[in-house]
Amino acid sequence: MNEVITTILNHRSVRHFKDEPLSDEQIKTIVACAQAASTSSFIQAYSIIGIKDMEKKRKLAEIAGNQEYVAHSGHLLVFCADLSRHELIGDLEQKDVIPSIESTEKFMVALIDAALAAQNAAIAAESMGLGICYIGGIRNKLDEVKELLKTPARVIPLFGMTIGYPEKINDKKQRLPLEHIYHEEEYEQDKEVYLRQLQEYDKEISSYYEERTAGKRKDRWTEQMAAMLEKQTRMYMKEFVQKNKMNMR
Repeated sequence: MNEVITTILNHRSVRHFKDEPLSDEQIKTIVACAQAASTSSFIQAYSIIGIKDMEKKRKLAEIAGNQEYVAHSGHLLVFCADLSRHELIGDLEQKDVIPSIESTEKFMVALIDAALAAQNAAIAAESMGLGICYIGGIRNKLDEVKELLKTPARVIPLFGMTIGYPEKINDKKQRLPLEHIYHEEEYEQDKEVYLRQLQEYDKEISSYYEERTAGKRKDRWTEQMAAMLEKQTRMYMKEFVQKNKMNMR
């Protein structure tokens, strides 16, 4: 097993950071690695906003659900789906690109491009001895995030990423069994097989929490997911996306 694979398999979210900012060189290296990710048809439909200003970090921490570590990380990146530059390209080249960039397909491309870039950034940071945590909570109040970050139409802030020197690292959470995720030739549709796999996984996750919390918590994964999905959250998203001239057709 090589160092890259070891780094990937050792991933865990870090929420406690030392009070030590990243250097500009580290930031540039991480962003360069993000840019090295695959991009559909070379479209590069994303942007990354780095946040150093403490007041902005505190505001984003508040928006994300009062998650203090968002403000107290070594650096904060916000990954955005971005088709604004492609509208400018249409003007520059005198081509009607609007129907295309307002399509669901190009919206999906922008989301995928941003996610691929972010995961490259995460692996790069972790390979440097840093810890990371994705912050989906910025989508709690995207109107406020857009105002704070001054993002134009056709740009959607998707998630943040805190990066820094770990002060505390939690135990690794076991993922779903490979057999539950990986299908060969066709999708496995035997529900009995799925249910058995989920029940076994529930036991592992329950044991993980029980050990980690000295018996104070032992909830199952399916229990967590059902409770989370029962609550309707961020239901304004479709309206927000369309208002920002993304995914209109």
